[in-house]
Amino acid sequence: MKLPSQDAAAREIPDDHSRRVILPRRTPMAPLRQVFRRLLMALAVLVATVFIVWVDRDDYHDNANGSVDLLDCVYYATVTLSTTGYGDIVPYGDTARLLNILLITPLRVLFLIILVGTTLEVLTERTREQWQLKRWRNALRDHTVIVGFGTKGRSAAQTLCATGLSRDRIVIVDPSAKVIDAAVADGFAGVVGDATRSDVLVRAEIQRARQVVIATQRDDTAVLVSLTARQLNKKANIVAAVREEENAPLLRQSGADSVITSASAAGRLLGLSVLSPSAGTVMEDLIQQGSGLDLVERPVVKSEVGKSVRDTEDLVVSVLRGHRLLGYDDPAASPLQTADRLITIVRAASTEEQALPGRQSGRPHGPTPGSGVSPMRRAGE
Repeated sequence: MKLPSQDAAAREIPDDHSRRVILPRRTPMAPLRQVFRRLLMALAVLVATVFIVWVDRDDYHDNANGSVDLLDCVYYATVTLSTTGYGDIVPYGDTARLLNILLITPLRVLFLIILVGTTLEVLTERTREQWQLKRWRNALRDHTVIVGFGTKGRSAAQTLCATGLSRDRIVIVDPSAKVIDAAVADGFAGVVGDATRSDVLVRAEIQRARQVVIATQRDDTAVLVSLTARQLNKKANIVAAVREEENAPLLRQSGADSVITSASAAGRLLGLSVLSPSAGTVMEDLIQQGSGLDLVERPVVKSEVGKSVRDTEDLVVSVLRGHRLLGYDDPAASPLQTADRLITIVRAASTEEQALPGRQSGRPHGPTPGSGVSPMRRAGE
């Protein structure tokens, strides 16, 4: 299998995106709306200045005719706020000069701030982004990195969120800036870049990640990403998807803990649906977290220790004992031990219900974001 140095899409990454981590933020105001708002603010400052001059117009002197009318007030306010200051209309009374010091001068500063508001806003936005990014990096621990945000990557992210994992604990890596923009709009942090490069994965803080999901479009890219990710993080649980089953062993050798063959899995589901449409519906329901029935991995509770698999309140399909995955009908699975983990089929529940251990319904809580247990873990074992 030929291994390219990077995807073709990665070579199209703009320079301004390739060095950035994009965090979710509020929807920015439309440019025309921003301009209209600033014009209204500038007009309000001008009107306030005209009013102040008009109220005290008797203390102003016009070198042309001596008197000051409304047009002269508008003219004086305009040249004063713009700092032009021709000097043909001047305040000569003490009240007028005092009002210029206390009111008109601050209004002039405010008017200038509005005029240069775009530059100030850009500087403020950059400062805010740098501060937010620094805080994000310091707080990010034991998170999940998803490489590729196509159909597979998006579905994996939705499944993780359905199990209770917060969106701010998921980082998306993709070579397409448009895809990352879509991920950020969904509330995820995004990194634009070629995930086969270590510097891109480092920006996603993969060295501190607990789980890595590789959902690239090409199998050769998945192998390179797995090699790079494993080199940067020796302990992370890496789950990868491949299109061709013959590439699965190579991906395991590159460091992936679990490998899902997407084409074969879809084909088996199609075949099952042909033989039994109802069975196909049940299987699709099981892998769709949060609706109907869920497939959940959970620890054994104290009341279940020493009991048979069939004596538990949940429907147990497998028992995970150490690194061994035992079927529900395996004699070695019973009695249950304290360190065992159960793969169970349970009724779908909300995230709040999953957070309650040992509920009366008989379904113990599912995996939590900090437990170190991925809902996809052991899927390929």
